[in-house]
Amino acid sequence: MSFIAMPDPDPAIVARRDEVAARLRAIVGDEGLIVSEDERRAYETDALTAYRAMPLAVVLPATTEEVSDVLKYLNAEGIPVIARGAGTSLAGGALPSEDAVVLGVSRMASVLDMNFADRVATVQAGITNIAISQAVAHEQFFYAPDPSSQLACTIGGNIAMNSGGAHCLKYGVTTNNLLGVKMVLMDGTVVDIGGQHLDAAGYDLLGLICGSEGQFGVVTEATVHILRQAEGARPVLFGFNSPEAAGACVADIIGTGIIPVAIEYMDKPAIKVCESFANAGYPLDVEALLIVEVEGSEEEIKAMIARIVEVAARHGCDNPRVAKSEAESLAIWKGRKSAFGAMGRIADYLCMDGTIPTGRLPEVLVKIGQICESHGLKVANIFHAGDGNLHPLVLYDINKPGELEKAEKAGAEIMRLCVEVGGCLTGEHGVGVEKRDLMLDQFNQTDLHQQQRLKSVFDPGWLLNPAKVFPLEGRLSS
Repeated sequence: MSFIAMPDPDPAIVARRDEVAARLRAIVGDEGLIVSEDERRAYETDALTAYRAMPLAVVLPATTEEVSDVLKYLNAEGIPVIARGAGTSLAGGALPSEDAVVLGVSRMASVLDMNFADRVATVQAGITNIAISQAVAHEQFFYAPDPSSQLACTIGGNIAMNSGGAHCLKYGVTTNNLLGVKMVLMDGTVVDIGGQHLDAAGYDLLGLICGSEGQFGVVTEATVHILRQAEGARPVLFGFNSPEAAGACVADIIGTGIIPVAIEYMDKPAIKVCESFANAGYPLDVEALLIVEVEGSEEEIKAMIARIVEVAARHGCDNPRVAKSEAESLAIWKGRKSAFGAMGRIADYLCMDGTIPTGRLPEVLVKIGQICESHGLKVANIFHAGDGNLHPLVLYDINKPGELEKAEKAGAEIMRLCVEVGGCLTGEHGVGVEKRDLMLDQFNQTDLHQQQRLKSVFDPGWLLNPAKVFPLEGRLSS
Protein backbone atom coordinates (compact mmCIF):
# COMPACT_ATOMS: atom_id res chain seq x y z
CA MET A 1 0.00 0.00 0.00
CA SER A 2 2.86 2.38 -0.55
CA PHE A 3 2.66 5.42 1.73
CA ILE A 4 -0.94 4.85 2.86
CA ALA A 5 -0.78 2.62 5.93
CA MET A 6 -3.81 1.09 7.61
CA PRO A 7 -3.89 -0.48 11.07
CA ASP A 8 -3.46 -4.24 11.19
CA PRO A 9 -6.85 -6.00 11.19
CA ASP A 10 -8.06 -7.72 14.33
CA PRO A 11 -7.59 -11.43 13.55
CA ALA A 12 -10.16 -12.41 16.16
CA ILE A 13 -12.84 -10.46 14.30
CA VAL A 14 -11.80 -11.83 10.92
CA ALA A 15 -12.00 -15.38 12.30
CA ARG A 16 -15.64 -14.77 13.25
CA ARG A 17 -16.78 -13.97 9.69
CA ASP A 18 -19.38 -16.74 9.56
CA GLU A 19 -20.85 -15.78 12.93
CA VAL A 20 -20.98 -12.08 12.01
CA ALA A 21 -22.56 -12.90 8.64
CA ALA A 22 -25.24 -15.03 10.29
CA ARG A 23 -26.17 -12.25 12.71
CA LEU A 24 -26.30 -9.64 9.94
CA ARG A 25 -28.34 -11.95 7.70
CA ALA A 26 -30.93 -12.19 10.44
CA ILE A 27 -31.34 -8.41 10.27
CA VAL A 28 -31.24 -7.66 6.52
CA GLY A 29 -31.98 -11.00 4.87
CA ASP A 30 -30.02 -12.74 2.14
CA GLU A 31 -30.57 -9.88 -0.34
CA GLY A 32 -28.92 -7.41 2.03
CA LEU A 33 -25.72 -9.32 2.75
CA ILE A 34 -22.56 -9.92 0.69
CA VAL A 35 -20.00 -12.38 2.03
CA SER A 36 -18.48 -14.25 -0.93
CA GLU A 37 -14.95 -13.18 -1.84
CA ASP A 38 -15.82 -12.39 -5.46
CA GLU A 39 -18.71 -10.12 -4.49
CA ARG A 40 -16.83 -8.43 -1.63
CA ARG A 41 -14.06 -7.54 -4.07
CA ALA A 42 -16.31 -4.85 -5.59
CA TYR A 43 -16.09 -3.03 -2.24
CA GLU A 44 -12.34 -3.33 -1.59
CA THR A 45 -11.60 0.16 -2.88
CA ASP A 46 -13.25 3.40 -3.90
CA ALA A 47 -12.19 5.84 -6.65
CA LEU A 48 -8.71 6.10 -5.07
CA THR A 49 -7.98 2.76 -6.70
CA ALA A 50 -4.26 2.65 -5.88
CA TYR A 51 -5.20 1.29 -2.44
CA ARG A 52 -7.49 -1.61 -1.52
CA ALA A 53 -8.40 -4.07 1.22
CA MET A 54 -11.07 -6.77 1.32
CA PRO A 55 -13.82 -6.04 3.91
CA LEU A 56 -15.04 -8.62 6.40
CA ALA A 57 -18.55 -8.40 4.93
CA VAL A 58 -20.87 -5.98 3.16
CA VAL A 59 -24.32 -5.21 4.54
CA LEU A 60 -26.98 -3.34 2.55
CA PRO A 61 -29.86 -2.27 4.81
CA ALA A 62 -33.12 -1.14 3.24
CA THR A 63 -34.47 1.02 6.08
CA THR A 64 -33.31 3.28 8.88
CA GLU A 65 -34.51 0.65 11.32
CA GLU A 66 -32.27 -1.96 9.73
CA VAL A 67 -29.31 0.44 9.86
CA SER A 68 -30.02 0.94 13.56
CA ASP A 69 -30.14 -2.80 14.26
CA VAL A 70 -26.95 -3.41 12.26
CA LEU A 71 -25.00 -0.71 14.08
CA LYS A 72 -26.32 -1.77 17.47
CA TYR A 73 -25.00 -5.30 16.88
CA LEU A 74 -21.65 -4.24 15.44
CA ASN A 75 -21.14 -1.73 18.25
CA ALA A 76 -21.73 -4.41 20.87
CA GLU A 77 -19.19 -6.64 19.13
CA GLY A 78 -16.59 -3.90 18.62
CA ILE A 79 -16.56 -4.34 14.83
CA PRO A 80 -15.52 -1.33 12.70
CA VAL A 81 -18.00 0.06 10.16
CA ILE A 82 -17.33 1.83 6.87
CA ALA A 83 -20.38 3.67 5.54
CA ARG A 84 -20.44 3.74 1.72
CA GLY A 85 -22.53 5.47 -0.89
CA ALA A 86 -21.43 4.80 -4.47
CA GLY A 87 -17.69 4.52 -3.77
CA THR A 88 -16.79 7.60 -5.83
CA SER A 89 -14.53 9.04 -3.11
CA LEU A 90 -11.21 10.20 -4.55
CA ALA A 91 -9.53 10.40 -1.13
CA GLY A 92 -10.01 6.82 0.10
CA GLY A 93 -12.95 7.82 2.27
CA ALA A 94 -14.65 4.44 1.75
CA LEU A 95 -11.50 2.30 1.88
CA PRO A 96 -12.28 -0.67 4.17
CA SER A 97 -10.09 -2.77 6.40
CA GLU A 98 -10.16 -6.56 6.63
CA ASP A 99 -11.90 -6.55 10.01
CA ALA A 100 -14.53 -3.95 9.03
CA VAL A 101 -18.08 -4.30 7.74
CA VAL A 102 -18.97 -2.02 4.83
CA LEU A 103 -22.47 -0.59 5.28
CA GLY A 104 -23.82 0.50 1.91
CA VAL A 105 -26.89 2.70 1.47
CA SER A 106 -27.60 1.80 -2.17
CA ARG A 107 -30.93 0.12 -1.35
CA MET A 108 -32.21 3.35 0.23
CA ALA A 109 -32.66 5.49 -2.87
CA SER A 110 -36.18 6.94 -2.75
CA VAL A 111 -37.60 10.46 -2.78
CA LEU A 112 -39.69 10.65 0.39
CA ASP A 113 -41.25 14.08 0.02
CA MET A 114 -41.28 17.07 -2.34
CA ASN A 115 -42.49 20.40 -0.95
CA PHE A 116 -42.36 22.94 -3.76
CA ALA A 117 -44.04 25.69 -1.76
CA ASP A 118 -41.25 25.62 0.82
CA ARG A 119 -38.60 24.58 -1.76
CA VAL A 120 -37.43 21.46 0.05
CA ALA A 121 -37.18 17.77 -0.72
CA THR A 122 -36.57 14.84 1.62
CA VAL A 123 -34.70 11.87 0.16
CA GLN A 124 -32.99 8.69 1.29
CA ALA A 125 -29.22 8.72 1.52
CA GLY A 126 -28.63 6.30 -1.36
CA ILE A 127 -30.27 8.42 -4.05
CA THR A 128 -27.86 9.76 -6.65
CA ASN A 129 -27.13 13.45 -6.78
CA ILE A 130 -28.60 13.95 -10.24
CA ALA A 131 -31.72 11.94 -9.40
CA ILE A 132 -32.85 14.67 -7.00
CA SER A 133 -32.87 17.23 -9.81
CA GLN A 134 -34.58 14.75 -12.13
CA ALA A 135 -37.30 14.12 -9.54
CA VAL A 136 -38.20 17.82 -9.24
CA ALA A 137 -37.54 18.94 -12.83
CA HIS A 138 -41.22 18.64 -13.83
CA GLU A 139 -41.91 21.68 -11.64
CA GLN A 140 -38.84 23.54 -13.00
CA PHE A 141 -36.80 23.00 -9.83
CA PHE A 142 -33.32 21.55 -9.34
CA TYR A 143 -30.81 20.60 -6.65
CA ALA A 144 -27.79 22.88 -7.01
CA PRO A 145 -24.60 21.02 -5.90
CA ASP A 146 -23.35 19.10 -8.96
CA PRO A 147 -20.13 17.09 -8.47
CA SER A 148 -18.60 15.72 -11.65
CA SER A 149 -19.61 12.25 -10.46
CA GLN A 150 -23.25 13.31 -10.01
CA LEU A 151 -24.52 10.51 -12.25
CA ALA A 152 -23.26 8.00 -9.67
CA CYS A 153 -22.46 9.69 -6.35
CA THR A 154 -25.08 9.58 -3.60
CA ILE A 155 -26.41 12.36 -1.39
CA GLY A 156 -25.14 10.41 1.63
CA GLY A 157 -21.59 10.55 0.27
CA ASN A 158 -22.04 14.20 -0.69
CA ILE A 159 -22.98 15.00 2.91
CA ALA A 160 -20.04 13.03 4.27
CA MET A 161 -17.53 14.98 2.14
CA ASN A 162 -19.42 18.30 1.81
CA SER A 163 -19.23 17.96 -1.96
CA GLY A 164 -19.47 20.90 -4.33
CA GLY A 165 -19.29 20.93 -8.11
CA ALA A 166 -19.05 23.30 -11.02
CA HIS A 167 -21.96 25.51 -9.97
CA CYS A 168 -20.92 25.98 -6.34
CA LEU A 169 -19.55 29.45 -7.11
CA LYS A 170 -23.08 30.86 -7.10
CA TYR A 171 -25.08 28.26 -5.20
CA GLY A 172 -22.62 26.95 -2.63
CA VAL A 173 -21.63 23.41 -1.68
CA THR A 174 -23.63 20.71 0.10
CA THR A 175 -23.62 22.44 3.50
CA ASN A 176 -25.26 25.51 1.92
CA ASN A 177 -28.08 23.39 0.52
CA LEU A 178 -28.66 20.94 3.38
CA LEU A 179 -31.45 21.57 5.89
CA GLY A 180 -31.69 18.38 7.91
CA VAL A 181 -30.66 14.75 8.28
CA LYS A 182 -31.83 11.58 9.93
CA MET A 183 -28.73 9.86 11.28
CA VAL A 184 -28.02 6.65 13.14
CA LEU A 185 -25.31 6.73 15.81
CA MET A 186 -22.95 3.81 16.37
CA ASP A 187 -25.00 2.51 19.30
CA GLY A 188 -28.11 2.37 17.10
CA THR A 189 -29.72 5.59 18.34
CA VAL A 190 -31.65 7.40 15.60
CA VAL A 191 -31.46 11.20 15.72
CA ASP A 192 -33.05 13.96 13.64
CA ILE A 193 -30.88 17.04 13.16
CA GLY A 194 -32.10 20.24 11.50
CA GLY A 195 -35.45 20.26 9.74
CA GLN A 196 -37.27 21.80 6.79
CA HIS A 197 -36.22 25.39 7.39
CA LEU A 198 -33.01 27.38 7.24
CA ASP A 199 -32.15 27.88 10.89
CA ALA A 200 -33.13 25.08 13.26
CA ALA A 201 -33.24 25.72 16.99
CA GLY A 202 -30.23 24.96 19.17
CA TYR A 203 -26.61 24.34 18.24
CA ASP A 204 -25.67 23.97 14.60
CA LEU A 205 -24.99 20.24 14.77
CA LEU A 206 -25.81 19.97 11.08
CA GLY A 207 -22.69 22.01 10.36
CA LEU A 208 -20.67 19.36 12.21
CA ILE A 209 -22.28 16.42 10.42
CA CYS A 210 -21.82 17.79 6.89
CA GLY A 211 -18.20 17.10 6.00
CA SER A 212 -17.50 14.76 8.93
CA GLU A 213 -16.61 11.91 6.54
CA GLY A 214 -18.85 9.28 8.12
CA GLN A 215 -17.10 9.56 11.49
CA PHE A 216 -20.10 10.63 13.57
CA GLY A 217 -22.95 8.44 12.32
CA VAL A 218 -24.65 6.96 9.26
CA VAL A 219 -27.00 9.38 7.48
CA THR A 220 -30.08 7.60 6.14
CA GLU A 221 -32.26 10.55 5.08
CA ALA A 222 -31.59 14.15 4.05
CA THR A 223 -33.76 17.23 3.62
CA VAL A 224 -32.32 19.56 1.01
CA HIS A 225 -33.00 22.90 -0.64
CA ILE A 226 -34.43 22.74 -4.14
CA LEU A 227 -34.28 25.88 -6.28
CA ARG A 228 -36.29 27.27 -9.15
CA GLN A 229 -34.53 26.84 -12.48
CA ALA A 230 -33.16 30.03 -14.00
CA GLU A 231 -34.84 31.60 -17.00
CA GLY A 232 -31.83 30.79 -19.10
CA ALA A 233 -28.12 29.91 -18.88
CA ARG A 234 -25.19 30.12 -21.29
CA PRO A 235 -21.57 28.94 -21.08
CA VAL A 236 -18.73 30.75 -22.86
CA LEU A 237 -15.29 29.33 -23.75
CA PHE A 238 -12.26 31.58 -23.23
CA GLY A 239 -8.82 30.51 -24.47
CA PHE A 240 -5.54 31.94 -23.14
CA ASN A 241 -1.90 31.82 -24.16
CA SER A 242 -0.72 30.85 -20.67
CA PRO A 243 -2.10 29.31 -17.47
CA GLU A 244 -1.03 32.45 -15.62
CA ALA A 245 -3.21 34.64 -17.87
CA ALA A 246 -6.22 32.39 -17.29
CA GLY A 247 -5.64 32.42 -13.53
CA ALA A 248 -5.34 36.21 -13.48
CA CYS A 249 -8.54 36.51 -15.50
CA VAL A 250 -10.43 34.45 -12.91
CA ALA A 251 -9.29 36.77 -10.12
CA ASP A 252 -10.30 39.85 -12.14
CA ILE A 253 -13.76 38.47 -12.99
CA ILE A 254 -14.44 37.88 -9.30
CA GLY A 255 -12.92 41.26 -8.49
CA THR A 256 -15.42 43.09 -10.69
CA GLY A 257 -18.29 41.83 -8.55
CA ILE A 258 -19.71 39.58 -11.26
CA ILE A 259 -20.82 36.21 -9.88
CA PRO A 260 -21.13 33.70 -12.73
CA VAL A 261 -22.80 30.39 -12.05
CA ALA A 262 -19.49 28.64 -12.74
CA ILE A 263 -15.89 29.30 -13.73
CA GLU A 264 -14.07 26.10 -14.70
CA TYR A 265 -10.41 25.84 -15.66
CA MET A 266 -8.54 23.39 -17.91
CA ASP A 267 -4.92 23.49 -19.03
CA LYS A 268 -3.64 22.22 -22.39
CA PRO A 269 -3.17 18.55 -21.45
CA ALA A 270 -6.69 18.42 -20.06
CA ILE A 271 -8.19 20.27 -23.03
CA LYS A 272 -6.69 17.80 -25.48
CA VAL A 273 -7.93 14.72 -23.63
CA CYS A 274 -11.42 16.08 -22.95
CA GLU A 275 -11.91 17.25 -26.53
CA SER A 276 -10.84 13.87 -27.86
CA PHE A 277 -13.38 12.20 -25.57
CA ALA A 278 -16.37 14.54 -25.85
CA ASN A 279 -15.92 16.48 -29.13
CA ALA A 280 -17.08 19.57 -27.28
CA GLY A 281 -15.45 22.09 -29.60
CA TYR A 282 -12.71 23.15 -27.20
CA PRO A 283 -9.90 25.17 -28.84
CA LEU A 284 -6.73 23.10 -29.19
CA ASP A 285 -4.34 25.98 -29.94
CA VAL A 286 -4.43 27.52 -26.44
CA GLU A 287 -2.51 26.82 -23.25
CA ALA A 288 -5.49 27.20 -20.90
CA LEU A 289 -9.26 27.39 -21.12
CA LEU A 290 -12.00 28.85 -18.94
CA ILE A 291 -15.63 27.78 -19.09
CA VAL A 292 -17.67 30.66 -17.68
CA GLU A 293 -21.42 30.19 -17.36
CA VAL A 294 -23.92 32.94 -16.55
CA GLU A 295 -27.67 32.75 -16.10
CA GLY A 296 -30.77 34.94 -15.96
CA SER A 297 -32.96 36.63 -18.53
CA GLU A 298 -31.65 37.08 -22.07
CA GLU A 299 -30.81 40.71 -21.33
CA GLU A 300 -28.97 39.79 -18.12
CA ILE A 301 -27.02 37.05 -19.86
CA LYS A 302 -25.90 39.36 -22.68
CA ALA A 303 -24.88 42.11 -20.26
CA MET A 304 -22.82 39.79 -18.04
CA ILE A 305 -21.13 38.09 -21.00
CA ALA A 306 -20.19 41.49 -22.44
CA ARG A 307 -18.52 42.52 -19.17
CA ILE A 308 -16.68 39.19 -18.82
CA VAL A 309 -15.49 39.38 -22.44
CA GLU A 310 -13.98 42.79 -21.66
CA VAL A 311 -12.12 41.36 -18.67
CA ALA A 312 -10.87 38.37 -20.66
CA ALA A 313 -9.63 40.62 -23.48
CA ARG A 314 -7.33 42.38 -21.03
CA HIS A 315 -5.67 39.00 -20.46
CA GLY A 316 -5.16 38.18 -24.12
CA CYS A 317 -8.37 36.33 -24.99
CA ASP A 318 -9.59 37.83 -28.26
CA ASN A 319 -11.80 35.02 -29.57
CA PRO A 320 -14.34 33.85 -26.96
CA ARG A 321 -16.88 31.29 -28.08
CA VAL A 322 -20.43 31.71 -26.80
CA ALA A 323 -22.67 28.62 -26.88
CA LYS A 324 -25.36 29.26 -29.49
CA SER A 325 -27.70 26.38 -28.68
CA GLU A 326 -28.72 23.97 -25.96
CA ALA A 327 -26.79 21.24 -27.78
CA GLU A 328 -23.58 23.31 -27.71
CA SER A 329 -24.07 24.07 -24.02
CA LEU A 330 -24.54 20.39 -23.22
CA ALA A 331 -21.43 19.47 -25.23
CA ILE A 332 -19.30 22.05 -23.38
CA TRP A 333 -20.40 20.66 -20.02
CA LYS A 334 -20.12 17.05 -21.16
CA GLY A 335 -16.42 17.64 -21.80
CA ARG A 336 -15.91 19.10 -18.32
CA LYS A 337 -18.01 16.54 -16.47
CA SER A 338 -16.23 13.69 -18.28
CA ALA A 339 -12.76 15.03 -17.59
CA PHE A 340 -11.66 12.62 -14.87
CA GLY A 341 -12.91 9.59 -16.74
CA ALA A 342 -11.39 10.79 -20.01
CA MET A 343 -8.00 11.30 -18.35
CA GLY A 344 -8.18 7.80 -16.93
CA ARG A 345 -8.13 6.41 -20.47
CA ILE A 346 -4.54 7.58 -21.02
CA ALA A 347 -2.85 7.53 -17.60
CA ASP A 348 -3.10 6.60 -13.96
CA TYR A 349 -3.45 9.68 -11.78
CA LEU A 350 -3.91 11.01 -8.29
CA CYS A 351 -6.60 13.69 -8.24
CA MET A 352 -5.64 16.27 -5.65
CA ASP A 353 -8.17 18.53 -3.97
CA GLY A 354 -7.02 21.71 -2.27
CA THR A 355 -8.37 25.24 -2.02
CA ILE A 356 -6.53 28.54 -2.34
CA PRO A 357 -7.41 32.25 -2.44
CA THR A 358 -8.34 33.02 -6.07
CA GLY A 359 -5.86 35.90 -6.14
CA ARG A 360 -3.01 33.39 -5.76
CA LEU A 361 -4.04 31.24 -8.76
CA PRO A 362 -1.37 32.42 -11.24
CA GLU A 363 1.60 31.73 -8.96
CA VAL A 364 0.15 28.47 -7.61
CA LEU A 365 -0.37 27.09 -11.13
CA VAL A 366 3.27 27.78 -11.95
CA LYS A 367 4.47 26.11 -8.76
CA ILE A 368 2.27 23.04 -9.32
CA GLY A 369 3.96 22.54 -12.69
CA GLN A 370 7.38 22.95 -11.10
CA ILE A 371 6.60 20.46 -8.34
CA CYS A 372 5.49 17.74 -10.75
CA GLU A 373 8.40 18.41 -13.11
CA SER A 374 10.86 18.03 -10.22
CA HIS A 375 9.53 14.49 -9.71
CA GLY A 376 9.67 13.65 -13.42
CA LEU A 377 5.88 13.62 -13.69
CA LYS A 378 3.29 15.43 -15.78
CA VAL A 379 0.21 17.19 -14.45
CA ALA A 380 -3.18 18.11 -15.90
CA ASN A 381 -5.16 20.86 -14.17
CA ILE A 382 -8.96 20.73 -14.16
CA PHE A 383 -10.74 22.59 -11.40
CA HIS A 384 -13.41 24.95 -10.06
CA ALA A 385 -11.50 28.17 -10.57
CA GLY A 386 -14.22 30.49 -9.31
CA ASP A 387 -13.96 29.36 -5.70
CA GLY A 388 -10.29 28.37 -5.80
CA ASN A 389 -10.95 24.61 -5.50
CA LEU A 390 -8.02 23.01 -7.33
CA HIS A 391 -7.99 19.50 -8.83
CA PRO A 392 -4.49 18.89 -10.24
CA LEU A 393 -4.25 15.41 -11.75
CA VAL A 394 -0.76 14.07 -11.03
CA LEU A 395 -0.12 11.59 -13.86
CA TYR A 396 1.90 8.41 -13.40
CA ASP A 397 2.18 4.81 -14.61
CA ILE A 398 1.27 2.24 -11.98
CA ASN A 399 3.25 -0.38 -13.93
CA LYS A 400 6.52 1.52 -13.45
CA PRO A 401 8.11 0.77 -10.06
CA GLY A 402 8.40 3.84 -7.90
CA GLU A 403 6.06 6.08 -9.93
CA LEU A 404 3.16 5.87 -7.47
CA GLU A 405 5.49 6.88 -4.66
CA LYS A 406 6.71 9.86 -6.72
CA ALA A 407 3.11 10.86 -7.46
CA GLU A 408 2.27 10.72 -3.75
CA LYS A 409 5.24 12.91 -2.88
CA ALA A 410 4.30 15.43 -5.56
CA GLY A 411 0.69 15.42 -4.37
CA ALA A 412 1.75 16.04 -0.78
CA GLU A 413 3.88 19.00 -1.87
CA ILE A 414 0.93 20.45 -3.80
CA MET A 415 -1.29 20.16 -0.73
CA ARG A 416 1.33 21.85 1.45
CA LEU A 417 1.55 24.63 -1.13
CA CYS A 418 -2.21 25.21 -0.84
CA VAL A 419 -1.89 25.59 2.93
CA GLU A 420 1.15 27.87 2.62
CA VAL A 421 -0.71 30.38 0.42
CA GLY A 422 -3.65 30.59 2.81
CA GLY A 423 -5.84 27.73 1.60
CA CYS A 424 -6.60 24.28 2.98
CA LEU A 425 -6.12 20.58 2.30
CA THR A 426 -9.53 19.82 0.87
CA GLY A 427 -12.37 21.55 -0.92
CA GLU A 428 -14.82 18.72 -1.54
CA HIS A 429 -13.10 15.32 -1.69
CA GLY A 430 -12.43 15.08 2.02
CA VAL A 431 -9.31 13.97 3.88
CA GLY A 432 -9.93 10.23 3.91
CA VAL A 433 -6.66 8.29 3.97
CA GLU A 434 -5.05 10.28 1.18
CA LYS A 435 -4.41 13.45 3.19
CA ARG A 436 -4.68 12.01 6.69
CA ASP A 437 -0.97 12.35 7.41
CA LEU A 438 -0.91 15.91 6.07
CA MET A 439 -3.36 17.16 8.69
CA LEU A 440 -0.45 18.38 10.86
CA ASP A 441 0.50 20.72 8.01
CA GLN A 442 -2.90 22.39 8.46
CA PHE A 443 -3.47 21.99 12.22
CA ASN A 444 -1.36 21.69 15.34
CA GLN A 445 -1.71 18.84 17.85
CA THR A 446 -4.05 20.85 20.06
CA ASP A 447 -6.38 21.52 17.11
CA LEU A 448 -6.43 17.84 16.17
CA HIS A 449 -7.04 16.67 19.72
CA GLN A 450 -10.05 18.97 20.02
CA GLN A 451 -11.44 17.55 16.77
CA GLN A 452 -10.82 14.00 17.98
CA ARG A 453 -12.57 14.71 21.27
CA LEU A 454 -15.61 15.75 19.27
CA LYS A 455 -15.54 12.47 17.34
CA SER A 456 -15.37 10.61 20.65
CA VAL A 457 -18.62 12.25 21.75
CA PHE A 458 -20.48 10.76 18.77
CA ASP A 459 -18.47 7.53 18.48
CA PRO A 460 -16.77 6.65 21.80
CA GLY A 461 -15.35 3.37 20.50
CA TRP A 462 -13.93 4.92 17.31
CA LEU A 463 -15.64 2.25 15.21
CA LEU A 464 -17.08 4.52 12.48
CA ASN A 465 -14.72 4.91 9.52
CA PRO A 466 -11.58 4.48 11.65
CA ALA A 467 -8.08 5.21 10.34
CA LYS A 468 -9.41 8.13 8.30
CA VAL A 469 -8.95 11.91 8.64
CA PHE A 470 -6.61 11.86 11.67
CA PRO A 471 -2.93 10.79 11.53
CA LEU A 472 -2.45 7.33 13.02
CA GLU A 473 0.41 8.70 15.10
CA GLY A 474 -0.94 10.72 17.99
CA ARG A 475 -4.55 9.59 17.70
CA LEU A 476 -6.51 9.82 20.95
CA SER A 477 -7.26 6.44 22.45
CA SER A 478 -10.88 5.32 22.31
